[in-house]
Amino acid sequence: MPESPEVQALVEWLDGRLRGCRIHGIDLVEFRAYKTRARPLTSAVGQTIAGVSRLGKFIDLRLDDGHLVISLGRHGWVRWTDAGATPPADGAPALAVLAVDGGAIEFTDAGSWVSLGLWLVNGPADVPGIAKLGPDPLGPGFSRDAVDRAVARRRKQLKAILQEQESFAGIGNAYSDEILHRARLSPVVHGDTLTGDDLERLFEAMRDELAEATSARRGIPIDALKQAKAAAMAVHGRAGQRCPACGGTVQELAFGGTTAQYCPSCQTDGQVLA
Repeated sequence: MPESPEVQALVEWLDGRLRGCRIHGIDLVEFRAYKTRARPLTSAVGQTIAGVSRLGKFIDLRLDDGHLVISLGRHGWVRWTDAGATPPADGAPALAVLAVDGGAIEFTDAGSWVSLGLWLVNGPADVPGIAKLGPDPLGPGFSRDAVDRAVARRRKQLKAILQEQESFAGIGNAYSDEILHRARLSPVVHGDTLTGDDLERLFEAMRDELAEATSARRGIPIDALKQAKAAAMAVHGRAGQRCPACGGTVQELAFGGTTAQYCPSCQTDGQVLA
């Protein structure tokens, strides 16, 4: 699933390529991807893209009249095709295509079910997922207080809290593992059991992990961003491999319909979670 560092790098690329471009046509290949039934997607045709920004994991294309908001979901991504070029035949299928000056933006989805979503709205807050977003750890105002409010009195497992978009915008399965490893905290510990020192480490890990990842992704071609993310992980997706911090063995835990990768030596006092 694309998370805030990769989406931020993608958004910066899109802003540089699309700002000031005119939308010449829209092909909605998969009607289920479009969520705003009261406003046809084709009404964006002829409008100019004033800029592109990120809201959590969402992409916001600011238009002359309204906003085209995209959620990449679990398997969605973006592909650029120069004018006159043929899209790759072996790539993920495009569910929606925007023809703009100089080429086309294809919104793809590689999943077995449609997770990509598009909304054409007056303002981003009209999209329910955006209206409920919590503080963004990549935002300039992110503070320790935000962590205390979202975590400190919660009788809920910490990994699950980190992935709640209402608690923190932009974090998913992969970076929740990386943040907890960096903070030396168990994925299953409840928020209300954390000490002040625990919360401080969590705050610093969230801020630094995502900021460093975002900086590392800038300048990478958009078709290589997902691979760069996977290659940079310390524990996520590394079950059975050596922990880069202590040399121990990374373990995997399946719970609540998801999985967590963690290092027992670094995070659970040596205990392998069952």
